[in-house]
Amino acid sequence: MKQLKGKVAAITGAGSGIGQALALELAELGCELALSDNNQQALEQTLQQVRSQGVKCSASALDVADREAVYAWADQVVAEHGRVNLIFNNAGVALSETVENMSYDNFEWLMNINFWGVVYGTKAFLPHLKQSGDGHIINISSVFGMIGVPTQSAYNAAKFAVRGFTESLREELAISGDRVAVSCVHPGGIKTNIARSARVGDTGGIGAQDREKMAKMFDKAAMTTPQQAAKVIIDGVRKDRARILIGTDARVIDTMQRLLPTGYQSLLIWGARRNAAKHNA
Repeated sequence: MKQLKGKVAAITGAGSGIGQALALELAELGCELALSDNNQQALEQTLQQVRSQGVKCSASALDVADREAVYAWADQVVAEHGRVNLIFNNAGVALSETVENMSYDNFEWLMNINFWGVVYGTKAFLPHLKQSGDGHIINISSVFGMIGVPTQSAYNAAKFAVRGFTESLREELAISGDRVAVSCVHPGGIKTNIARSARVGDTGGIGAQDREKMAKMFDKAAMTTPQQAAKVIIDGVRKDRARILIGTDARVIDTMQRLLPTGYQSLLIWGARRNAAKHNA
């Protein structure tokens, strides 16, 4: 899909971060947009910015963990825009908690959004993308879909699952010959508010002990702006890349995992113990 002008793109989590940046970048390229987010106020701000660029845009409050709502939104997008060519399954949340101390409520909350939200978005839009004759599914995983990280087991589980689900889907659609491309996106640290809106449980002395401390650590580590991330994603879509890595940190982590498929864990264990010792000193 080298030509994006005139295409219709649907984006979840469009109220902020990468989702908002994608909306603005695609609007500049002449895409019609269908936006969704569970934060109505943030979604309205994105909607106004997009409409100021003169492109047709619709917006819907949406909880991606609600299967029926996602399917209804997909049908609504086609009803309002006549077709849909791209779905960016971008909405996501964060959770920092050890496996031992993590509640099932928190685990299910994250999985319902980060994994099932992607599944619902993919399956709800896939028939419409096939019908368009020129479709693309873009699912957002993470560098945490390539390596495991202490206190991030739920996030890891969801993002590894998104990766496997997306890669399998790409193979199936290639085998069937359907004109629907599939890309899995692995962002490194992106300067968004995900850390500040994360749930933080008892991390057993490993990692951040409260939301603000975790957010400050994340801010220092984040190397890429949402605008930069959006440009890389769109470039990957145009080139039909199966895997889209965002940021130098993502490329470093990808290389580290390839060279040290289990050895990288020793490095993370050492770093976590060092941080815990500093915290307890």
